[in-house]
Order: sequence, then structure tokens, then C-alpha cells
Amino acid sequence: MSDLFAPGDEDTSGVDAIDGIRVGIGGWTFAPWRDNFYPRGLVQRRELEYASRQLSSIEINGTFYGAQKPATYARWAAETPAHFMFSLKAPKRVTHGGALARAGGQARAFIDGGLAEFGERLGPILWQLSPQRVFDRDDLAAFLDALPDTLDGRTLRHVLEVRHDSFRDPAYLRLARERGIATVFTDSNQHPSLADITGPFVYARLMRSQDPVTTGYPEQALQLWVRRARQWARGGDPDDLPHVETPRAPAGHAREVFIYFISAAKARNPAAATALIRCLQEEGSRDG
Repeated sequence: MSDLFAPGDEDTSGVDAIDGIRVGIGGWTFAPWRDNFYPRGLVQRRELEYASRQLSSIEINGTFYGAQKPATYARWAAETPAHFMFSLKAPKRVTHGGALARAGGQARAFIDGGLAEFGERLGPILWQLSPQRVFDRDDLAAFLDALPDTLDGRTLRHVLEVRHDSFRDPAYLRLARERGIATVFTDSNQHPSLADITGPFVYARLMRSQDPVTTGYPEQALQLWVRRARQWARGGDPDDLPHVETPRAPAGHAREVFIYFISAAKARNPAAATALIRCLQEEGSRDG
């Protein structure tokens, strides 16, 4: 297997973003993926190395349970191609505790605790709120105001995942837009699903993969996500997704788009991600 990969800062192998669209999965360590995604015989320590060359991004979920050492972040970065990008779930101790207004210090400590080791590979930082967290404008505003805008001279991307129906409120959308904070579009019947665009990029977590379908999603569903992803990337706002407010007119400029296949039939998520990448590539070839 040693000839397949060449880790390092100059490595440009694998899959880059397609017209600003990145597609990936949550994490890279899951035993069933060794039967349907990773090559037979690939040792576990090389799974990130392999996955990062099939996908253009991975959402790190392990940091939700605890931050890692800077050396670990540096190692993960070194194992991936130069154009690859990680997103990270912030620790739940920051977002699932008491008042958010008092959590700003913890949030900054997480960011300053080694995320600079990712360099250009650092993508969005995901702040996932608990399902019990209701919308409190003043409390949330204080938290968002405490989030740093930059790290080592690089602009940080912050994205909020809300999980209580009280956030389906125009007042929340105004606050997020004022602060330039993106809101996760969570495609699931189990969580509030807001496609309203509140930040400079789009972040979607898709949770409808199906175990009986080899590619996780049927071809028709994949093509639907190709259309939506392209619309987002071109500055649009798909009107067939659930919104609190009327979908906005095209922004007039391109956006970054991050799409992750998460949860549901987890064993199928790598296949869904690689299938969506293939569909995006094929559509781009036809248009070109």
C-alpha cells in the first residue's frame, strides 16, 4: 500500500473542491467502512490518509467529546493533501453547559489550543447546541461576539447548529446575519431544519442515507443534491428546502459549500459522499 499515498504539504493528489463545493463524511474511523470503503488490508493508522484522497473534507466529530493536543492536529493535517479541509465540532462542554454568555473563554481556549496546526486545512468550526437550548437572543449574542474572527491571520469560519424549534424565528436569523455566522442546514426529521442562509458559506449535514441503497442515496436524490449544491455555490437559495423566511434572491457572488453525510445508515455514508462527488464531476464535465 505504500505506493498509493505521498503525504506532505506539496501533495495535491485526491479530490479538490468542485466549484467551491466540498463533500465529506463525519470522522474516518468506523469498523463497517473497512468492508465497503477502505481497501482490504489497509491498516487503521492509514485510514485518514486514504479517506482524504477520496473526499474533499471531513468533519471531525471526536473533538465534540474533547479537544486534542496540537501535535495530533498537526499529524492529521500532515496525512492529508494540501487542498483537503477539515471542519471540527467544538467540545460539547462549551455549548451544552450553562449560559452561553459565560462560555466565550472556553470557546477561545479550544480555538487557541492548537487549531492553528491545521493551517490552510482548517475549515468551519461547528458549534452544535443541545436540543434543550432555547433561543435567547442576548445570551447567544454574547457568545457569538466572543468568538474570534481570525487565527494566525486567517479568517475563521463559524457555523451554528441549532436543535430547538425556538430558533425557527426571524429574530435568530437577524442575529446570525448581523454576526456573519452560518447556520447548519440539517436534513433530518428529528431536528429543526432551517435552510435560511445566514452566513458567507453554506454548511449542510445530510442524514437520510439508506442501508439498502449501495450508494446511500438513490441516484435521483443525489442529482437533487447536485442541483441544490450548485445553486448554493452560485449564490442562490434553493426554494424547495424548509425556510423560516422566504428564500433570498441570489447573492450575486459565489459561496463555499460544505456537505457532509452524517448519521442515518452510517455504513453507507462514504459511498454517498463519493457518489455525490462523482455526480458533481460528471455534471461539470457536461457543462464544460
